[in-house]
Amino acid sequence: MRDGTLVHLRSAGTSLVLDCTGAGLPRILHWGDDLGDGLDQGVLAALARAEVPQTASNNVDVVVPVAVLPEQSAGWLGTPGLTGHRAGADFSTAFAVTSVEAAERALTVTAEDRTAALVLRLEIELTASGLVRQRATVSSTAAADRAPFALSGVLLTLPVPERATEILDMTGRHLRERTPQRHAFTIGTHLRENRKGRTGTDAATVHVAGERGFGFRSGEVWGVHVAWSGNQRSLAERTHTGAAILGGGELLLAGELALGAGESYTTPWVYGSWGRGLDELAARFHGYLRGREGHPRTPRPVTLNVWEAVYFDHDLGKLTKLADLAAEVGAERFVLDDGWFRGRRHDRAGLGDWYVDEGVWPGGLHPLARHVRSLGIEFGLWVEPEMVNPDSDLARAHPEWILATGDRLPPESRNQQVLDLGHAGAYAYILERLDALVTEYELTYLKWDHNRDLVDAGHSPTGRAGVHAQTEAVYRLLDELRARHPGLEIESCSSGGGRVDLGILERTDRVWTSDCIDALERQQIQRFTGLLLPPELMGAHVGAPTAHTTGRTHALGFRAGTALFGHFGIEWDLTRSTPEDRAALTEWIALYKRLRPLLHGGAVVRGDHPDPALWTHGVVAHDRSRAVYAWVQMATSAVSPPGRVTLPGLDPDATYRVAPLAPGDRLAGSRAATLPWWNEGVTLPGRALATVGVRAPIQWPERLVLIEAVRI
Repeated sequence: MRDGTLVHLRSAGTSLVLDCTGAGLPRILHWGDDLGDGLDQGVLAALARAEVPQTASNNVDVVVPVAVLPEQSAGWLGTPGLTGHRAGADFSTAFAVTSVEAAERALTVTAEDRTAALVLRLEIELTASGLVRQRATVSSTAAADRAPFALSGVLLTLPVPERATEILDMTGRHLRERTPQRHAFTIGTHLRENRKGRTGTDAATVHVAGERGFGFRSGEVWGVHVAWSGNQRSLAERTHTGAAILGGGELLLAGELALGAGESYTTPWVYGSWGRGLDELAARFHGYLRGREGHPRTPRPVTLNVWEAVYFDHDLGKLTKLADLAAEVGAERFVLDDGWFRGRRHDRAGLGDWYVDEGVWPGGLHPLARHVRSLGIEFGLWVEPEMVNPDSDLARAHPEWILATGDRLPPESRNQQVLDLGHAGAYAYILERLDALVTEYELTYLKWDHNRDLVDAGHSPTGRAGVHAQTEAVYRLLDELRARHPGLEIESCSSGGGRVDLGILERTDRVWTSDCIDALERQQIQRFTGLLLPPELMGAHVGAPTAHTTGRTHALGFRAGTALFGHFGIEWDLTRSTPEDRAALTEWIALYKRLRPLLHGGAVVRGDHPDPALWTHGVVAHDRSRAVYAWVQMATSAVSPPGRVTLPGLDPDATYRVAPLAPGDRLAGSRAATLPWWNEGVTLPGRALATVGVRAPIQWPERLVLIEAVRI
């Protein structure tokens, strides 16, 4: 298919209209609300004609198309879609489309720049959940005697309408990931660049533009996500001509990619999601992830991780006692964390020496693994395969396997360097060691950590930038290990939540959302991680009464009620807990197991409550027969008693019985009369619950209650 092509893709309430007429690269005429049936070529041509602007004074004398890969040769003076050069020439491309292939929800466009000797292949898809995703492949067709094309970046873009006047994205740090920030979408470029060699604890995650004052349930929003686990960039850009775009791609370091004759580079997928409110935007990501062939289908097991219980102090007696208590409260998976391998009594040595420490474990890990399995619990292990301590046998034997520029080592972080998996020997060693461990101990789970940024990350002996090759090697390693062990599940951990992206999640089964288990911090971290991920992919654990990372002390109900809305686990030294603690934890675990089908299959909703101290969030069954909500008192309110809280997501034409849900029904802080509806519940139409709501109870700060709504 070629000339005269206007394409309308539709899925799950989203329309994507592309103009592929003429020789230029495709332009998106509309991305957003479904435009319905009946848009034939005549209607689409009228839509395209109605969008053509006048030429303004002192601009170029032609209409400038805003293509999915914008080109300066077409008159675009914003951020270019492709940057690079061939020995200084061919810095500005001018691609001419040679073919357009359209399928039901996909489009493939091939274009060529004969002068620059480049071929571009664009893939544009609309997923079943209504996500747009794009990627590009750039190939060099130059003769062997021509200079390679030094590629420095490919940016794929999506347009947003004029009414998108605010920007929301994330920032953060270790122990406080996914901190939201929002501001006006003014003329200029809001650029987020990540040069950490991993997604980053301060990653933008989803770069959102929306109508002024948009919230979780209101206002149109458009967002992009770059599905890549290495260096990346995303931007929101508005020009003085009124054009506004969101875009993203891999951030390539200087000299990292040079395309010789016949060589190609394929970008990561760049995803775009549209919705009325952030909940609908997030639901499209959730629907896509849940629809993948490799998405976890079995109930997400209650996971006990021993890190905050024992740290490096591994003792078989203590660990078997922990396993016994884990079984008592209902845990289903036991993960032995850092400290099991040679020389690892602290974080200054041992990384890279992936052999069980015979001095600590004379019988290997078999006695512990056998005991854990005898309790009916899975056994898993922590590893950090991409890192190496200078104080290790591996680093002493192979100093050339450390990512470095050649004449110096990068500064250490957490007493470690990065193992250069671009070296075939390093890759083979790590694959052999992991394969051997999984096989010997019949592991069903790996907690795969990555605890430092990639700084000054060169590949020896050339010293050329090595982040791109490292990221691709990690992907290959994960793919190969899972191919050898099809039942193996892997958690992406990176200083907590430093590697949360759809690239790594094509190869892993959950993320460790943060190293901070403080329930108050976790409320925000999980709330905004949820813009991308559904609850079953977010590791959420019950920590000790006093959080190890903040020193805050929280009641068990707040800790467990926070963990309930994720992949539930425990990171608490249960040998120091009381029988009363364990009995209460057992109740919460039983509730989690009962609610798993709802929590890990329903639609996530978050309320836009006017009181910033009182948060609402929950999960509604897809048939809207049932919902569970948490009312979270984040801080003291300016008013008391609190006002009414609405329950979003219910069927407006159905009737529901609403009541507190045990064990999350225990109020702390209410010394006045009980709410009239609290003990017996209340029956109301879904429309009234979403519009009028019900009165919330008085609570002390840093407490929560659970509310259940059941259709009758």
